[in-house]
Amino acid sequence: ALMYDIDVPSDAPRELNLIGHTTDEAVTRVDKFLDQAVLSGFQDVRIVHGMGTGALRKAIDEFLSAHPHVESFARAPRSEGGDGATIVAL
Repeated sequence: ALMYDIDVPSDAPRELNLIGHTTDEAVTRVDKFLDQAVLSGFQDVRIVHGMGTGALRKAIDEFLSAHPHVESFARAPRSEGGDGATIVAL
């Protein structure tokens, strides 16, 4: 039988909103979020970082490009947040 981490809720979110967080906080939250998403069996998730200065988006892009669980990532379609959000394929 497979063992599941008790900390991962079965209703784990498919979206993470990082607006208002520092880049360090954001990267830490994205890391935990991706682990939960993978354990939940999600194929893709959405990260909302807003437009702002672009610093948050840039930090998240760098983190995602080096993350072992990330297959690919791209800006969300305009209807789902456009440049203010990133869709991540796991």
